[in-house]
Amino acid sequence: MTVAGAIINVRGVVQGVGFRYWCLRKAKEYNINGYVANLYDGSVEIIAEGNKGLIEDFLGILRIGPTQGKVTDIRTQWYDKPRGYIDFRIEQRD
Repeated sequence: MTVAGAIINVRGVVQGVGFRYWCLRKAKEYNINGYVANLYDGSVEIIAEGNKGLIEDFLGILRIGPTQGKVTDIRTQWYDKPRGYIDFRIEQRD
């Protein structure tokens, strides 16, 4: 198993449509740790850590998104040294 991490930025209609809660459920299904947060520019940031293959599968489902939203772009930056997240959560940016 290759452990990896990814910083994912999702753009489109992804705020105000339940995207973070949908993402939380999907991350738990894929056994991914990290967080999801709305950003001030209208995009969503996801930190995903776990099995690289499962993160790649997770990215595939992120491209589809929840039925209420519309994903138009995903950018992913991979990193090799996990930061040590032990669960997946929704973070609030104030």
